[in-house]
Amino acid sequence: MPRPAATVNALIGLLLVAAIVGGLFAVLQLDPWGEGQTVPSAEEIDPVLIGYEQTAEIAVPLREVRALAVGPDDRIYVAGDRAIRVFSADGVQQAAIPLRSEPRCLAVGGKEHAFPGRIYVGMQSHVEALDRDGKLIAGWKPLEKASLASIAAGDREVFVADAGNRLVWRFAPDGTPAGRIDGRSADSDQLGFIITSEHFDLAVGRDGLLYVVNPRRLRIEAYRPDGTMSGHWGKAGTRLADFDGCCNPAHFAILPDDRFVTAEKGRPVVKMYGADHAFECVVAGPQQMSSLPADLAADSRRRVLVLDAVKKYVRVFEAKADTESSGGDE
Repeated sequence: MPRPAATVNALIGLLLVAAIVGGLFAVLQLDPWGEGQTVPSAEEIDPVLIGYEQTAEIAVPLREVRALAVGPDDRIYVAGDRAIRVFSADGVQQAAIPLRSEPRCLAVGGKEHAFPGRIYVGMQSHVEALDRDGKLIAGWKPLEKASLASIAAGDREVFVADAGNRLVWRFAPDGTPAGRIDGRSADSDQLGFIITSEHFDLAVGRDGLLYVVNPRRLRIEAYRPDGTMSGHWGKAGTRLADFDGCCNPAHFAILPDDRFVTAEKGRPVVKMYGADHAFECVVAGPQQMSSLPADLAADSRRRVLVLDAVKKYVRVFEAKADTESSGGDE
């Protein structure tokens, strides 16, 4: 027979294992994307590498902010709390638009869009289209097993990144399905979008290409309207010029001069890349950022807009007069 002490120790061991397994299960149930962890501390970045400075701060009267977009005339749109707040370019609130459910992503048709100023709001599994005054035009048909993460309005199409189904949906501006992009190809290394979190960002460039983050491959991929890949850029690594961690960048936006601004999970840094995709400088580092932004955007004046989910601000950054490229080897 086992000794009493050995039996007790065995029971204690089993209870500890059960507690650990139960705790892990609870965490996964409450946070299936694994996004609840705090951002690890990071060393401060050399100020010489920081090419931008904050020039304005727009307070957003919402309890939770989820998405950011810029429309015609550089109007700023922030979504959260079943509402959209609209601000002028200089931060004066102009409208408060109620929504029927919680928004997850947001886009506004630009001047070249079929309907300039039309607002597209991504909910959990469907898109709602509103006119420029915030009046509901239509709720599009829900998508099965969807988890909408990002939305972008091109000139003639609206693109929706679906993290649940790991693909990009194409729609006409009236919500008519126009196809999908799954990132796969039988005759190349295109293995599809590898996604393990809710971050799955996209944007339309001035060149007409659709740029999509492939998170686990730590790169941004470019697609033609027919879904074929045009190219990709980005490199995994720990250098400042690289994309670090498991799945980055978390957010990005394209400036009018074709440069890219990015934000990453795991290290509080917003970075600028040139039109040639070479690293240029830091927009904001740990000195300015304490957590991952909720979203990024850029306006026609090439200002970088950062949605601060902690302070509930849109933080406006502009290039310093003496900004110089730092090169891609930092």
